Amino acid sequence: MKFEETELEGLSIEFHALEEIMENAGFHSVYDYERVTFDYKIVDNVRDHVYYFRVQAFAVEGEVPNPHSIVKVFKLILGKHYYPHGVEYDEDFPKTIVDKCKKKIELIKEQIKSEAI
Repeated sequence: MKFEETELEGLSIEFHALEEIMENAGFHSVYDYERVTFDYKIVDNVRDHVYYFRVQAFAVEGEVPNPHSIVKVFKLILGKHYYPHGVEYDEDFPKTIVDKCKKKIELIKEQIKSEAI
């Protein structure tokens, strides 16, 4: 599921600033030289499912994880994990999970916008 109209897609921000904002919001990151993915894991014990709310960005100046590199934010996405196959994004997600993601968006949105270049 892609989150539309978050006001974050396309924003450019210094990698170190984005990393700090995301870590403070409970996200964990994985990166290579060009891309970074921040994952927020959501465990639904009622349905026995695991979801990942993802914020991805790619380097437009410099390389990740150089703290002063500039990254551009992609569209925010939600996926359901299927063991051992990976994450599927084209699902009907429970409202409680979507609402949890929307709260995370509100938590990080103003911080990212204030640090955007």
